[in-house]
Formats: sequence, structure tokens, C-alpha cells
Amino acid sequence: MNGYSVFLLMLTVYIAVLVAISWYFNSRQKSITDFWLAGRMIGPTAIGFSAAASWLTAGGILAVVGYFMLGGMGSIWEFVAPNILALLVIAVLVRKIKSLPAITQPELLEQRYGSSIRLPIAVIITVVMTLFSVSDITGLSLVLQVFYGLDPLYAAAIIAISVSLYVTLGGLSAVIWTDVIQFSFLAIFALGMAFASVGTVADGGLNTTAISASQLFGNVPGSWWNPFSVGLPLIMILSFALIPGWITEQDPWQKVWAARDAKSASRGMVVGALMITVVFAACAVIAIALNSVYPEIAKMGFPAGMGLAEPALLNFVNTRFASAPVIIALSAIGLAAASMSCTDTFSTSGASCVSRDIFQRYIKPDATMKEMLAVNRISVIAIILAATAGSFVIPNIIDAIQIATFIASSSYFFPLMGGLYWKRATKEGAFAGMVVGFLVQVVLVALDLIKTPPLGTNYLETIHPILTGHGVIVGMTVSAIVFFGVSLMTKPSSKIHLAPFFEEEAEKLAHYEAKGVSETDKSYSAFLENVDEKITGERAHLQLNLRASGNLNWHEVTERLKISYPAWITPTGIDSVYRLTHGDMLSCVAITRGSGDRDIWLKAEPTLETVGRQKRELFTAYEELTKVLGQKNISLDFF
Repeated sequence: MNGYSVFLLMLTVYIAVLVAISWYFNSRQKSITDFWLAGRMIGPTAIGFSAAASWLTAGGILAVVGYFMLGGMGSIWEFVAPNILALLVIAVLVRKIKSLPAITQPELLEQRYGSSIRLPIAVIITVVMTLFSVSDITGLSLVLQVFYGLDPLYAAAIIAISVSLYVTLGGLSAVIWTDVIQFSFLAIFALGMAFASVGTVADGGLNTTAISASQLFGNVPGSWWNPFSVGLPLIMILSFALIPGWITEQDPWQKVWAARDAKSASRGMVVGALMITVVFAACAVIAIALNSVYPEIAKMGFPAGMGLAEPALLNFVNTRFASAPVIIALSAIGLAAASMSCTDTFSTSGASCVSRDIFQRYIKPDATMKEMLAVNRISVIAIILAATAGSFVIPNIIDAIQIATFIASSSYFFPLMGGLYWKRATKEGAFAGMVVGFLVQVVLVALDLIKTPPLGTNYLETIHPILTGHGVIVGMTVSAIVFFGVSLMTKPSSKIHLAPFFEEEAEKLAHYEAKGVSETDKSYSAFLENVDEKITGERAHLQLNLRASGNLNWHEVTERLKISYPAWITPTGIDSVYRLTHGDMLSCVAITRGSGDRDIWLKAEPTLETVGRQKRELFTAYEELTKVLGQKNISLDFF
């Protein structure tokens, strides 16, 4: 059996394991929260593994090794340090993020600003997630090309088939738990190659002069170890360019929402930061050894040597283990796992915007969960195909990641973070800041890509250092000026849009109803028997699944609810109807469509101290819905 056959066999077994995990979670999904947010039951370890896996693409690993070879520790500000710092910043922001009643960022921004903001932000996030996926396709293409001489389209086919299979079956639960396996493969590969590369130099292999490990590290120039060698101005520019885009990236927020409580989410992000630090440290060790194996690459410098530095690790594996095809196949699986772990996150995040924020919100508001999953499946494949096309336009791995980040930073950093913490932010300011920032940044990126000569310094950097990073500082500055300026010149947001973000505003809108529910009421007792209750962290998850006796006109149902009972509101369109009875929006009862045409789901996520009260609120909501549907001679059954 040749090496490629060994790889295909291992890949088949690996994908089968991932699909089996997804199938397991598919059978346990009973609500929209189960699919999109893993039932909000994920602990800190799994969150940490998933956070780390999602930000360590195969292409990223190869590029980081290349950066270390050419620039030493000073290169950490291009990718390594912002990754670690962004996860730590998210860990600090967890409590605010976790309290928000949303599944996607576009939905969250509609709650904050109104419907005009949801569509453009959904489109932008989908574009950004597609660009992130470009680096995964490019990285895996490079792996398969070096190891087996395969066409780049094979990389896209492998990722498209495998990711679409297990993601669309198991939702975010599948993404997170397969990420645990995928990060483990990648970490083992990185640590294994660190030992192998140092061992090769120590043994004098691959035409190197045999030197001990202590001599190898002792021969590294002192300047190589200096993380500030690139200068404070460039460090500040890269930090401000990259960190804002990564802390507002949608996929880690969805994992925060998926955590069982704020403490688990915060600890998970810290664990993730530590995990990627270990892998990046292994990359630094590999780079030091490879500079002894390929000294000519380091002499070329950056950016001229990057074309050889990126595939250096692959060439080392291919040469060092030429007589051990199983080792090469395992290395390919490890890097393929890294590509899949990132692509599944990015494609899932982008597809959630397409299916929930575009399809359900604007095309078919009464879409069932089954219909949304079908759209989600198609969207995952479409994003991967678009990323494949993009990999031929943006062949540089880190450039693809950075371009996506810069667009995110300039587009929605200020509208998103400003909306969370500044009451005076308005929909006009958010929309203007987002659109202007997006357009300015896209123009700057296009100008830089067109004007930069092959292997040369980026065109905008030659004009002024402040334009480093495709001019992202300019894009962010313009976005900030427009966002704050237009917000201050326009009418403040209404209380209904402030309520989910500022509890004191929700309290002003809340309808405190004195209706009592007797614990001995037989109908209430029968109702409780059908409520699915799960305790996760500091909150309980109450879910009631109902089936109507006749066809539903969802628009009419929601409008009748709002007219008959003032507590019902639709801050994000008619797909979700909230019964605003107190300041904690997550605790409030919400109604959504179920998986079938006649299915209705009621849910609430109260704190443990208020579970009893919220069960009675859920019963009241059920009675109100029953009365509204009764006007159309439609009854409800538990199922």
C-alpha cells in the first residue's frame, strides 16, 4: 500500500469518527438552542479545546513557522500574540456577552438597533467567514500538494464533504466536540515535529552538522529572541489592527453563548489561550531547527523568503520520513484536522447568518427548523466553494486571515462594542459606521493587492508606516468617526432596543403581572410533566414542545399575541416572540417555530433562583398562546 492510499484510509476512518459523533448529537437535539448553541451545556475544557482549534488552521501553523524562521520572536505580532490576547480579552468580556438573548451577532445587532442593520452585518460576517476559510483551503492544498502532488481542488473536496456531513448533522455540539479531537491531532503533530526536527539536527541528519540541542538553541542570535525587535509603533499598529477584529469575531461569541455559564466560558477562553501558546511555542522550536536544516531560507529575509518558509515544515516531513509513509500520512491527517476544525467553525458561523439572519428573517419568516437546516447545509457547501475560489486569488495564507480580520475590524467593531456599552449609539450611527468602514477597508485592500509588486513590500506601507496592514488603522478611524458622529446627531435608540443590553431599561418596559398559578391545579401539573428541564451552570433551560391541530399562519399568530397581550414583543422579527415580563431577557419566555410546519417551541432560561416563577410564566405563556390559536379553532398538544 503506497503512502497516498494509507492517507486515504486514515482519512476515511477519521471522517467516519467525526460523522458518528455528529450523529450522536443529532439524535439528542430537541430545540433550536440545542442545534445552534449546543444546548448551552458546554464546559470549560471543551470550550478551551474548541476555541484553540478554531484559531489554529493548518495554513496558520505553516505560516507561523515561516514567520519564526524569518523574523524570530519579533514576528509574533503578525499572528501569534494577537491570537492569544484576543482570547484573553474575550474571557474578560464573557459576562456581558453571555447575558445577551441571541444566537448570532446580526440578531443581536437587530435587537440593539433595529431591522435595518441585520442584513448588511449578516452579509459582511458571511464574507469575513469565507475569507477565513480561504486560509484553511490554501493550507490544506499546500499540504496535499507537497506530500502527494494533488491538485488544490482535492483539498476543497475533502473539506466540503467531511465538514458538510458532520456539521449539518450535529450542529454546534458536533463542531465543539470534533474540535476536541482535531486540536488533539494538531497538538500531537506540532509537538512531535518539534522533537523530530531538533532530533534530526542533533543527529546530523539531512546534511546538517550534528550539534546538541543546547548548542542549537545557544547559537540562535540574541536579537531572534526579542519580541520587540520590530519596534513599538509596528506592534501598536498590528495590535490595534488585529485584536479588535478577533474579539468581535462571531464564532467565539457563539461558543460563549454555548457555555453552561459565564465562569465556564471565561475559563474556557483562558484554557484556549494557554493551549495555542503551547502549539506556537512548538512552532518556534521547529523554526529554530529548520533554520539549521535550510539556512538559505533565513538569509533571504522577509518577505522574499516567505514563499519557501511556509512549506519548509512540509518539505522537512516529506524528506525526513520518506521511508515512513505512515508518519507522512499521520502528519497530513493532523494538518487536515486543523483545516477542518477551522473551516467547520467558520462555515457554521457564516451559514448561521445565511439561514437564520437572511433566509428566516427576510425570505421566509415562518421557516421551520427543518427548512433552516436545509438552507444551512447548502450554505456550508457554498461558503467552502467560495473559499476555494478565493484561495486562487489570495494565495498567501496569513494575508487571507488578516484581510478578513481587517474588514471585520473596520466594519463592525465600533457598532458592536459601542452598542453593548454605550446607550447613545443609534441605528443610523451603526449603519453608517459599518458601511463606510467596510467600503473604505475593501478599497484599501484592493489598492494594496493591485499595487504591490511580487515579493515586494506592501504598496501602502511604502507611503507611510501607519498604513501597515492594508491601511486598517485608517479604515477603523473613519468607521469610528462616522459611528460616533452620526449617533450623536440622531435620535437616541428606543427603550425596546436598549432593553436586552441594559437591564435598567428592560425594567422600565417589563410587565409585572399578578396572575397566580396554583401548584395544585391539575392542568398545571399536566403541563409540568411535559416541560423539559435541564440545569446547566447558573441557569435552567425550560423547553416545551407543542404541535398545533391545524396549519399556522405565523405572522398572524405573532400579531394576535402582541395585540391581545402587551407583554409580547418581537425585537428581531417574527421568528422569535419574547414575553417581556422582567429585566433579564434570557429568563423571559420566547416562542419560535419548531422543526415541522405545525410545531411550536416555547423556551426560557431563568436563573436557578427564579425557576419556579418562570415555570409559572411559561404556563401563562402557554395559556395565552392557546387562547390566541383557539380563536382560529386550532388546539395545541404536547409532544
